[in-house]
Amino acid sequence: MQKKWPVPSVDIDIETRYGPTRVRRSGPTDGIPIVLLPGIMGTSLSWYPHVADLAAGHPVYAVDTMGEAGHSVQTRALETDDDLAAWLGDLLTGLCHDKAHLVGLSRGGYLALHLAVRSGDRLASVLAFEPSGFSIVGPRFILWSLVEIGRWLLPAPILRLVAKGDPTVRHTFRSLLFAGFKYKARIPPQHLFTDDELRAIEVSTRHVLAERSNVVKAHEVAARVEALNPRVRAEVVPGADHTLSLTQPGLVTDRILDLADGHRVGD
Repeated sequence: MQKKWPVPSVDIDIETRYGPTRVRRSGPTDGIPIVLLPGIMGTSLSWYPHVADLAAGHPVYAVDTMGEAGHSVQTRALETDDDLAAWLGDLLTGLCHDKAHLVGLSRGGYLALHLAVRSGDRLASVLAFEPSGFSIVGPRFILWSLVEIGRWLLPAPILRLVAKGDPTVRHTFRSLLFAGFKYKARIPPQHLFTDDELRAIEVSTRHVLAERSNVVKAHEVAARVEALNPRVRAEVVPGADHTLSLTQPGLVTDRILDLADGHRVGD
């Protein structure tokens, strides 16, 4: 899987109070970095389809999330949502940049928002794709996930007929998925964001939501976050589902660059 990473990179271990966190660094040294948080069981390598375009003009750090599969080493329990935010804050401090664009997919978006509602000191902006934390994940999502995983086992010609996106990417991600199943995550139960928490965000934040998501009620969440906080914007992608990064990788990359390039002045 590491051979799929399309640009030069260096693996770095950043010390935090919860243990060393592995990040994969690519791109130039100057400018506000883009910090990428994967979905659950994804690891830093799940960003390989996007990193070449992102690293062409920005420092990029792809993270192995603490408490999940990957090369980060957890030495202290993550028991609360405050712990999650503290770990992520330590990580950003350890990168030694004044600010960072924090980007998360699914659970990664959930983690990014947890930091944003507590502190914006190290944040230039936050971009959350299909973040959890807005409704309880129920049987409907579990059933959808099982169907989606089953597709990953299909031969490429069949997969191309039954699912949008490049079948090669799903096949590449299979090793990450099955490795993740072997790992027992050590993370707190999911928390649902309150109105007061969403009002507390003090940095530019964007949600990108899938119209047919099984994780969020996209239009309801979009209306809610924008009504609560003028710093927060939301976009609903027509016809998309939770596999947004697989089915529309160009859109995901473009939205990240839109946010990062908007901060070039004054870097």
